[in-house]
Amino acid sequence: MKDKLFKFYKWSNSWQGTIVLVLLFMFFVAQAFLIPSGSMKNTLLVHDALFAKKFAYGIPTPHIPWLEIPILPDFRGDGHLIDGPKPKRGDIVIFRYPLNEKIHFVKRCVAKGGDKLFVKNKQLYLRIGNDDKKTIDFAKKMKAKIVDVNGEKFAFNPYSTIHKGIHHDPEITEIDGFNAPVFNYGPIIIPEKEFFMMGDNRDHSADSRFWGTINYSQVVGKPWFIYMSWDDNYKIRWNRVGKSINEIEQNLRDGILKYPVTEGHKRLE
Repeated sequence: MKDKLFKFYKWSNSWQGTIVLVLLFMFFVAQAFLIPSGSMKNTLLVHDALFAKKFAYGIPTPHIPWLEIPILPDFRGDGHLIDGPKPKRGDIVIFRYPLNEKIHFVKRCVAKGGDKLFVKNKQLYLRIGNDDKKTIDFAKKMKAKIVDVNGEKFAFNPYSTIHKGIHHDPEITEIDGFNAPVFNYGPIIIPEKEFFMMGDNRDHSADSRFWGTINYSQVVGKPWFIYMSWDDNYKIRWNRVGKSINEIEQNLRDGILKYPVTEGHKRLE
């Protein structure tokens, strides 16, 4: 046994062994990502470098990093080698962009299959399972207001109380053909086994309001922790380094992390 362990140790220290172990780690455990845009501000910021937990929703079919070429067939037809739990409402999810699956996006899952939602005047209205009781229970859990629309119960902006990074840009006030879905969208019922994604920076996010829902085959994982972060002037944000995404969200709830809402906004990200 000692001989085998020693051989493995020697092999793991070789350049071949190091490459194999690193690739296995990236394929099945964690992968590094850099947040390129402000669509998830103020929860995730531009230049947050983070590790994604790739086993959070099962084991996705491994791809060669950066090239995004699959190294195994999609045996199950759902983009995963091993099935796992599906994204929950409120989860921040890393997934493959439906219009170009070599690109990764990160957004918050706001609705699942069977839910009904619409956006009116930028505000999100969500009906869980298209059912009054489920909606009321969910709204209470999320500390959200319950409203009646055409005889149906909806949770009004259900994530904004718990997830403090969610916000709107008061400077975005005009509707045009490009960003109309930011103001008014739906109503729609989410197809079964699909997920509706929105950015926390609600008025600066290209998300499911523009390109539709995603399915489980496109889900890669979820953000785990930030290993480095810097601002536009390359100054390190030490108050974010080493923190898990749950810690970041708790800090936002506690008022420990505060950032200018309009800093670095682009028209749409």
